[in-house]
Amino acid sequence: MTRSAPPDGSMGLTRVSTLVVAALGAAAVAWLLISTFYYDGLPPLPWLPVVTLAGLAVLEAYAAVNTRGRIDRRPGREPVNPLVVARFVVLAKASALVGAIFVGAYAGLAGWLFVQATRAAADDRPAALAGLLAAAALVVAALWLERSCRVPDRPDDEDDPDDDWQTRRGRR
Repeated sequence: MTRSAPPDGSMGLTRVSTLVVAALGAAAVAWLLISTFYYDGLPPLPWLPVVTLAGLAVLEAYAAVNTRGRIDRRPGREPVNPLVVARFVVLAKASALVGAIFVGAYAGLAGWLFVQATRAAADDRPAALAGLLAAAALVVAALWLERSCRVPDRPDDEDDPDDDWQTRRGRR
């Protein structure tokens, strides 16, 4: 039996299998491209994408911690705006997919660089490995943010006298 979207039309969690397929596809494409177009005269791999991916991972991990605390209504935290949570979920789903593609691309690149015995390939290995780690960190942070945005089930919602939302909706 295949899983599909929840029947109520809500968005489901990102599937790890989707991310694995994206990463494997990107790895295959990266290996093919790098083996075709790589030569010793190319400039070294840039570090800016690595720094960008790592920075996004840190920001999304911070957002996950902050959002979870606000959803759980921990002391000293303001309630979270539901629209902000929805935007975080969209950001997390997109970041997880993009991160998986970068994981695959850097894995294909690093794999090819490690089988080459040239000086240029050896010089590019650290940037490729760092990119692989930064992209993996982005995937983990994005999945963490996505799961942090889930509203916990509260079975006592129907009987909560302090819940103004139910009063406004005419349920009382």
